[in-house]
Amino acid sequence: MMSDVSYRLMTLKDIDLVMQVERESFSVPWSREAFENELMINQFAKYILMEKENEVIGYCGLWLIMDEAHITNIAIVPKLRGQKLGELLMQEVISMARNAGAKTITLEVRISNLVARSLYQKLGFLEGGIRKNYYSDNQEDALVMWVELR
Repeated sequence: MMSDVSYRLMTLKDIDLVMQVERESFSVPWSREAFENELMINQFAKYILMEKENEVIGYCGLWLIMDEAHITNIAIVPKLRGQKLGELLMQEVISMARNAGAKTITLEVRISNLVARSLYQKLGFLEGGIRKNYYSDNQEDALVMWVELR
């Protein structure tokens, strides 16, 4: 699986493809305007696309601020989940953050998302706290997780 995926930075031309993954993945997907703002206005934002056979199969958003990185969102198309693609994408993002000088990475994850939490723990993320009522669709709490990069 590793040899047939590739990574690249997202451009404005990719928004429709990312929106498709976003809509399939989340009950409250980000808007087109949110992605446009991230790419055009937010100087800290980088979005990494994962492709297989020239098809976008996942993406991850990352803010790089000084020596800290924050993962804003990550998704793999539902039909390809369970194949360790999320782990590969996270490894790529961690490597990119490290190469950019980040010393830590943080993220929020739904308390109920045990699959994602397990992946993040496998990658060395620790639990840092709870953000109450973080998710707007059902007011679910978010678990803040972080990892130190060495």
